[in-house]
Amino acid sequence: MALSSSSSSSFFSDHRMIPQKKYDIFLSFRGEDTRYSFTSHLYAALCRKHIRTFIDDQLIRGDEISQSLLNAIESSSISIIIFSKAYASSGWCLDELVKIVECKNKYGQIVIPIFYHVNPSNVRNQNGDFGNSFSKLEERFKDRLEKLQRWRIALREVANLTGFDSHIMR
Repeated sequence: MALSSSSSSSFFSDHRMIPQKKYDIFLSFRGEDTRYSFTSHLYAALCRKHIRTFIDDQLIRGDEISQSLLNAIESSSISIIIFSKAYASSGWCLDELVKIVECKNKYGQIVIPIFYHVNPSNVRNQNGDFGNSFSKLEERFKDRLEKLQRWRIALREVANLTGFDSHIMR
């Protein structure tokens, strides 16, 4: 049975378009904390295994997260988030995190948190050293309550996922 053009257009508009996958893994991390240590070693290991991995080493930082970075997140099968003590001091990192959670919920993207020298409960509840970093960011964004709330929700959701804790695993 052939579909009429009106029924085929409604069929396709009712289904979410899954972005074409360009990368196997998207790495989200706070550059000044882990770029030249844990993250660079992880990236090198993934590349040695021929795993297509996006790392933001060639992006120009600005106030707002770039569309090219949002596209890289969407076109990745897996996102690995490396939570470090200063991760929550970066609005850029937290905007990435919100987009990653959106892709997890919308497209089924796999999300793997790595808790690098931070306790998962500190990420979940924004306390401890991690919470201190978040508090400084909260002060800068105190007039943007909706954005702060999206960040808190994303942090809580990802911290509740099974991941890797550097205090337990080496």
